[in-house]
Parts: sequence; C-alpha cells; structure tokens
Amino acid sequence: MSTADATTRPGAVLADLLPAADATRARVRDAALVVGGAALTGIAAQIALPVPGSPVPVTGQTFAALLVGASLGAGRGFASLALYALLGMAGLPWFAGGAAGAGGATFGYVLGMLLASTAVGALARRGGDRGPLRTAGTMAAGTALIYAVGVPFLALSTGMSLGQAVATGLVPFLIGDALKAALAMGALPTAWKLLGRRG
Repeated sequence: MSTADATTRPGAVLADLLPAADATRARVRDAALVVGGAALTGIAAQIALPVPGSPVPVTGQTFAALLVGASLGAGRGFASLALYALLGMAGLPWFAGGAAGAGGATFGYVLGMLLASTAVGALARRGGDRGPLRTAGTMAAGTALIYAVGVPFLALSTGMSLGQAVATGLVPFLIGDALKAALAMGALPTAWKLLGRRG
C-alpha cells in the first residue's frame, strides 16, 4: 500500500504508513512499534513535576500514551501500554518519577492509560486524528478514560473521599491536559498532511 493510499483510506493510522514487504516483516515492524511505544511512555513518565497537596505529579506519560494509541491503532496501542504496565509492575522503574509496582496511589492512572490508548487508537482508525477538532475530541475522550479509572483508584488507595480525589487528582491537571490536546491538535493532522504530500 502506498503512502497516498494509506492517507486517504479509512481505517488507517500513522503506523500503517510504515512499509512491510510481507507478513513476517509486518510482525517485526509491529513488535518494534509496540516496544517503542512502551519505551516512549516510560521515558515521558520521567518528566514529572510534583503538584503541591497532591500525590499525583504532572507528567508527560499521559500525553505519550494517547499519542501511542493514535499513532499505532487500538491493537498495537493496547499491546504497547500493556507491556509498559506489566514491565513496571515487574519492577522496571519507569512509572512516573522512576516508580515501579502496582501498589502506588497513582497506578490507576496507568490502568486508565491502557484503556485510553486502546480507545484513542480505535477513534484514530475512524479518522479521529485527521483534523484539529476531531483530534481534540479524541484526546478529550482518552483523557476522560484515564481519569475515570485513575481518580477512583486514587480515592480507594489513599482513603480519600471521591470529592477529595477529584480535587487532588483531576482538577490541578485540567489546564495541562488542555495544552496537551492543543499540541496533539497541531501534531497529528500535520503528520497526516506531510505524509500525504510525500505519497
């Protein structure tokens, strides 16, 4: 499939534009993309700034997880974030700020990112990353999934009320999430345009 075909064909994501001559090479490509997506998320998680009064830091991890889903599609996005979560649970210190394990108060956000990457990937296959407004909606849906899992997990693991968990684990991050969505609104549609011109 040519780049031009992929950029106009419904159901394509950015990763589909990477060539693979046969089924074996396609599997190797997909495995490399899955590992690369997990590594990108782990690296982005090390960009962590503490938020006063909250056990949840501001990180690049959520943005990376959403980009992985949008770029790789639902299946590879899920595999990538599952690999990220499993290796972190096994002790690899690449959760936010070098943390590892499944017992922390912020682990629910990791589980939410797994769901969000899958959902964002499914939306991207339906053109959810092709224009600025669609991209904003796709990123908002993914972000909502992260909080839908992360905030209740935070409340349960710390003994906070749900209201306290919302106040400390969601509200302080809304401006940053809007900035991340704005960045994605520019980056993803632009990538499609550039790749379409090359095809």
